[in-house]
Amino acid sequence: MPTDWRPGAECSTGCRYLNMGNLLKVLTCTDLEQGPNFFLDFENAQPTESEKEIYNQVNVVLKDAEGILEDLQSYRGAGHEIREAIQHPNDEKLQEKAWGAVVPLVGKLKKFYEFSQRLEAGLRGLLGALTSTPYSPTQHLEREQALAKQFAEILHFTLRFDELKMTNPAIQNDFSYYRRTLSRMRINNVPAEGENEVNNELANRMSLFYAEATPMLKTLSDATTKFVSENKNLPIENTTDCLSTMASVCRVMLETPEYRSRFTNEETVSFCLRVMVGVIILYDHVHPVGAFAKTSKIDMKGCIKVLKDQPPNSVEGLLNALRYTTKHLNDETTSKQIKSMLQ
Repeated sequence: MPTDWRPGAECSTGCRYLNMGNLLKVLTCTDLEQGPNFFLDFENAQPTESEKEIYNQVNVVLKDAEGILEDLQSYRGAGHEIREAIQHPNDEKLQEKAWGAVVPLVGKLKKFYEFSQRLEAGLRGLLGALTSTPYSPTQHLEREQALAKQFAEILHFTLRFDELKMTNPAIQNDFSYYRRTLSRMRINNVPAEGENEVNNELANRMSLFYAEATPMLKTLSDATTKFVSENKNLPIENTTDCLSTMASVCRVMLETPEYRSRFTNEETVSFCLRVMVGVIILYDHVHPVGAFAKTSKIDMKGCIKVLKDQPPNSVEGLLNALRYTTKHLNDETTSKQIKSMLQ
């Protein structure tokens, strides 16, 4: 291992080390074709001059992500008021009370939905940067660690959002009640305060969004698929290799003690696990044969083993995401061993 870290310093096997941002090559000096073997600094990566434009655009979106999660976590719903109103349909006070409780909640749901659109735009910007020629996806992830980190943050947010949404049935109940009541008010020509917030077209789009078990993941996989189809001059491999490389990097960092010891924040482990699962799911939706086939560039057995090596209660949601939100797990081409590992 060279100690001076000069650009171009060599290790004993003659492999050249490059000092790119926070890139630290610490495994072996094998050729990169044998698999990505670099440390992606999720904790400290800073944008270089060439990354700054995209980085700043995505940063504007990401700075609101934590607030969105806090709002979703504290979302309690109007179940009580709705039940009361349904049980006493002729009590105007209870109808008004339920409507008054639901309208601000729908305002929150609108905010979450609009954030998904902003996140999609951010993802497409990052995909454009991380898959462009002349560099390979691995070179991009090595050179543009700050953009890779942002891509990871989008995936981390997405899986956290969807975990919270899945365990909160109030969201769909509130929105269904809102739409039913709005429709009744229209029929009766009653002016509806709050309709200006969510018009019919937006309500339809929101309804489709919240009907998904994992709405943010669906948004990202649709956006990635769309990115591939709209950039016909870009080989699909540029996108799928970017995803498989990210999955491999996360797996290697998690299973290599020398890498794990570099994490200064204990949250980085769960961050890496979520990102690894997120890119596997995206890969599985975008790649023609998916992540589980023998020809897949993702070591699925290795990734599942890394998940299973964690405390069970901390990864059950991620294993469920692989079980229920991937596209190709139940294909005939998926090996029995992988299926049994996920049972």
